[in-house]
Amino acid sequence: MSAIVALGERRRVEGFALAGVRVVPVEDREAARAAWERLGAEVALVLLTARARESLADLLPLRSDTIWTLIPD
Repeated sequence: MSAIVALGERRRVEGFALAGVRVVPVEDREAARAAWERLGAEVALVLLTARARESLADLLPLRSDTIWTLIPD
């Protein structure tokens, strides 16, 4: 079964847990990159905050089997 992950600042992603989304709070670039590298193959969709997306810009294209989208402000 595929999983959905919300990755970004805690205050922006914690509410997604109510919908069954796996929440991965990260507060800086290094934490975002480390979390992205740890995502398992079961993760099909990642919801990113704008800050997390900026931190991962160069890594996102390397994982073409994972869909990602921005969480609107």
